[in-house]
Amino acid sequence: MIPRIALTSGEPAGIGPELCLALAAKELPCELVCFGDEALLEERARVLGFTVRLRAYVPAQGLRRTAHIPGELAIAHQPLAAPSVPGRADPANARYVLALLDRAIDATLAGEFDALVTAPVHKAIINDAGIAFTGHTEYLQQRTGSARAVMMLTSGALRVALATTHLPLKAVSAAITTDSLFDVASILARELEARFDIRDPRMHVITPAVSLMRYAGIRANGPLPADTVFVPQVLANFDAVLAMYHDQGLPVVKYAGFERAVNVTLGLPIIRTSPDHGTAFELAGTGRADPASLLAAVQLASTLAAQR
Repeated sequence: MIPRIALTSGEPAGIGPELCLALAAKELPCELVCFGDEALLEERARVLGFTVRLRAYVPAQGLRRTAHIPGELAIAHQPLAAPSVPGRADPANARYVLALLDRAIDATLAGEFDALVTAPVHKAIINDAGIAFTGHTEYLQQRTGSARAVMMLTSGALRVALATTHLPLKAVSAAITTDSLFDVASILARELEARFDIRDPRMHVITPAVSLMRYAGIRANGPLPADTVFVPQVLANFDAVLAMYHDQGLPVVKYAGFERAVNVTLGLPIIRTSPDHGTAFELAGTGRADPASLLAAVQLASTLAAQR
């Protein structure tokens, strides 16, 4: 079965809309539906010289999926709240950005879509609109009613999950407990096996949680310093690394292959991936933004959905 993927176009003043348009030209292993303002996407395509035929998405019935046609893009239209200019974010469009997410999440939960891919948003702009928003991961956890969501970045065989997300460094230690590490490691182990088809996954984590994980049947080792665990000879002994905070592990993933790095949210009842970069306001509207990471995110979401 061809997976049907929901793709949110993200912050309208960022590179998300043009990356979605660039993606439409590619050969894709799925049916792709982009959530966004149709007039905005038409304007960006015209300004950037993209030859893309936009068509309205009609909510699908049953299990039938239609293969993506390069050069076409199905649009689930959501009107902007205010006109958008590349590189100039407007808090007036914060609720538009969240409306894209809400519609796509609900439709994926309902089974209309097999996976969700999200283009970047800018949390500071959403906060400027008076809306409490920490990030995609936390928002998805809340909207799907999940007990815990785990951020994992992957680039090829390298997989790095995070024990904490979107916290200042001074708050990390207080946020980490033996129980929280066990919970995160349990989700990581379960989903590596269920979604990535890794049998009896081996993980690097941290003591004293390691003993509890081993007792529960999780193949855990650690702790190892970050400047040691990512040495190729050491990393070869593990299927995933559980880092304690964002900047401990993710720079390594980006260095290993920024254009292939994908963010995967574990612990949700749906499949969700995203590119490993931000809104890049300085590139918006220039046509120079590279769609490789978004393409990798769609390809991984399609693979995970097909396996399920």
